[in-house]
Amino acid sequence: MRRLLVYLSSVLLIVLPLLAEVASASNKTKDDDRLRNCATVLKEILDVPDDIPQDLLDKADCVVVFPSVLKAGFFVGGSYGRGVMTCRQGDDFKGPWGAPTMMALEGGSFGFQIGGEATDLVLLVMNEGGARAILSSKVKLGADASAAAGPVGRDSSADSDVTLRAEILSYSRARGLFAGVSLEGSTIRPDNGDNRRVYGRKIPARDIVLSGTVTLPPAAGELISTLDAKIPKHRA
Repeated sequence: MRRLLVYLSSVLLIVLPLLAEVASASNKTKDDDRLRNCATVLKEILDVPDDIPQDLLDKADCVVVFPSVLKAGFFVGGSYGRGVMTCRQGDDFKGPWGAPTMMALEGGSFGFQIGGEATDLVLLVMNEGGARAILSSKVKLGADASAAAGPVGRDSSADSDVTLRAEILSYSRARGLFAGVSLEGSTIRPDNGDNRRVYGRKIPARDIVLSGTVTLPPAAGELISTLDAKIPKHRA
């Protein structure tokens, strides 16, 4: 019996590290897929004429993308999603787009609801205060994030009014049956565990996004190139 236990212990010492490596490789693949999915969603949304007013895009300090946010409920519901956030470089947020931080969206109520859906979300962070708050901790989305959603077809002056009323503007592309969408009560935060896998070491989200010293992951190349092409310059 003792020999059997020793044998099993030896096997576990060999097998467990291998299983850990397989799990880590699998998670890294999922992280890379998330970065590529975010690029695809962003490109598809930005390629639709007048979907998000260019004036607002030009004024955004940061962009957050959540592909396939899952929502379900009957009158009361919640949300769960994983995405990325990237900001313009420089102290004044006027430079080129930088390396992204992995992000998580959780919880919240979506108002009157019937059915369920997967929704692609694009959030525009319109000022420095909102950007730094999100990068530092968990931030609860308020009524402004939902009330300002989807101001398609507004003129420049109306776009400016929207920008002044909210730190975060939200746009969604839904697939499925749903009545009523609101982000109020949901929270967004940096996904530090996934950042560690993507970048190979523990780096604060603020340093990833704002320092300008973090190397862009290969899987994020299309995301940043899309932003550089569609929103090349920041306009106050």
